[in-house]
Amino acid sequence: MTRRAEAVALDLPAWAAAYVARPPSLETAEARVRFVIGLAHENVVRGTGGPFAAAVVVRATGELVSIGLNAVERLRCSVAHAEVVALALAEARRGSYSLRSEGLPAHELVVTCQPCAMCLGAIGWSGITRLVYAASRTDAIAIGFDEGLLPPTWRRQLVTKGVEVVSGILRDEARTVMNLYYEHGGTVYNA
Repeated sequence: MTRRAEAVALDLPAWAAAYVARPPSLETAEARVRFVIGLAHENVVRGTGGPFAAAVVVRATGELVSIGLNAVERLRCSVAHAEVVALALAEARRGSYSLRSEGLPAHELVVTCQPCAMCLGAIGWSGITRLVYAASRTDAIAIGFDEGLLPPTWRRQLVTKGVEVVSGILRDEARTVMNLYYEHGGTVYNA
């Protein structure tokens, strides 16, 4: 069946509103990563998406700007990765296509897993100044996800764009959520 689509909305499931309305203190990198791991866990146990979550925060204070949850299956949209959703919602909230627009504070993207090739491109254009992630791409590949081809210089390319990269914070906890998704028969939609 062919459907005519006039718009695609990158939105969050209804349960996520409570996480946006009352986020915990996100002053440290570990607290920020723990927060997105909790979001990913909820996404899995509620059956609203894959085991990936993201948040955009003000880098200096941890003020929550937006969250993103993997919504590929729910929205039937291959680009609805957690990073893309979080960045799109942050840009909408800030009223700008760049999170480095004049007058804006420095922003950080926190994710449960090292970004795939597509998300890496979005990150480079988003205007964030720091990327923090927990699990590695090898963890995602281990449960069957195709993370795309990343150039060996990807980290250096981000640094050249003014994006600091921090990895491996609470990796085991993030990997546990990914394994939970896999063990409960979650769809590996891009394998």
